[in-house]
Amino acid sequence: MNFWKDTYPLIVSCARGLASQAAGELQRMGYAIESATDTMVAVRGNMRDMMALNLRLRTAHRVLAPLLRSRCRDLREFYEDVLSIEWENYFEPDGYFTVNTVVFNDTIRDTRMPSLKAKDAIADRMRAKCGGRPDSGRDYFGASVFIYWEGDELTVYLDTTAEPLSRRGYRKLPWKAPMQETLAAGCVLASGWDASSPFVAPMCGSGTPAIEAALLALNRAPGSFKSHFGFMALKGYRITIPGESAGTSVRQRFGASPEQIWKEMVAVARAQERREGMPPIVATDLDPEAVETARLNAIAAGVSEYITFGECDFAATRLPAAPGVVFLNPEYGERMGEGQDLEALYGRIGDFFKKKCTGYTGCVLTGNMELSRKIGLRSAKRIPFFNGPIECRLVVFDLYAGGQDEEAAAGSATATEGGAD
Repeated sequence: MNFWKDTYPLIVSCARGLASQAAGELQRMGYAIESATDTMVAVRGNMRDMMALNLRLRTAHRVLAPLLRSRCRDLREFYEDVLSIEWENYFEPDGYFTVNTVVFNDTIRDTRMPSLKAKDAIADRMRAKCGGRPDSGRDYFGASVFIYWEGDELTVYLDTTAEPLSRRGYRKLPWKAPMQETLAAGCVLASGWDASSPFVAPMCGSGTPAIEAALLALNRAPGSFKSHFGFMALKGYRITIPGESAGTSVRQRFGASPEQIWKEMVAVARAQERREGMPPIVATDLDPEAVETARLNAIAAGVSEYITFGECDFAATRLPAAPGVVFLNPEYGERMGEGQDLEALYGRIGDFFKKKCTGYTGCVLTGNMELSRKIGLRSAKRIPFFNGPIECRLVVFDLYAGGQDEEAAAGSATATEGGAD
């Protein structure tokens, strides 16, 4: 595979529950979905597509390019398979790389061994072909390899992303039980918010949902926060002298090196950001430290001027004129609060929705469906997500005037679960 010139599969990996949102993003970008699982979506593309996905996807973790798929029974075959890949076409002998592995193979007792064996195989191949070998370690400042080995099925990828896209870099202070950035973005997208009407986040915690809503409304590419991607450390990315390398052929074809193409792509993305007419975005929390944490994170993200912060009980949050989305991520009784103490909280959320949120879409992300029924309203849909290991639902309520009553609430226990539209 000529990484800089060819068209090849691009595997977009994501956290469990986010594949449908990632697929929606890809389709809106004009890509045809070739296949999907609950943790990945596959499309086809070239160098420019790979860069665009790293720059613009909000719900993905990595963009992977497969190098090898094989049947692999044990660690000996694993070493030989990794050794067979033409690493000299991708890595510089004086460079640096890291390896991440996900392994489900009964012959492997120590899951660290495949990473170590892969590093050995790459180093041995590079030394034999180039007379030198790149350094390796756990850091993400160089090239990156991702390996998935389940049973006897092995896939080795170039990880074009390196440090996962979920780590935007703006969340300097995480606060308690923080939402991952990609999960927050997935919830904002799944809520159906149009990025023009108000978005309100009581119980804002570290502010991640409000920040992701502001980034979406600004049309700010989330990848623009990152200074390094795995593809930047690959052979041919920077071209300084003429030659026959893959990067030089790209410059001959496109009139620019891959590095120049990336810089132009980032510049275009920044020029396309929204400059005026931002919708109201509100973030409140009862804890003053949480509000200050959210404010500092918003400053780091460059969106603090677009978010109105307030210190108050969630039920006292002042909402702009409807319509809009109000999003809450209350305690589940799993990590922070427990059992009966939370029933009253969920009941108060229902009262808040009924009395103050008419005309809004109400969204509650929860890992406790029994507690969600204490809200006392019929849900329009329940969208599956995972908050780390916790299986959750984004419970969506249409809070139109006169559309909710106590009798309708009885149907909430049997409301149909469904995916995002």
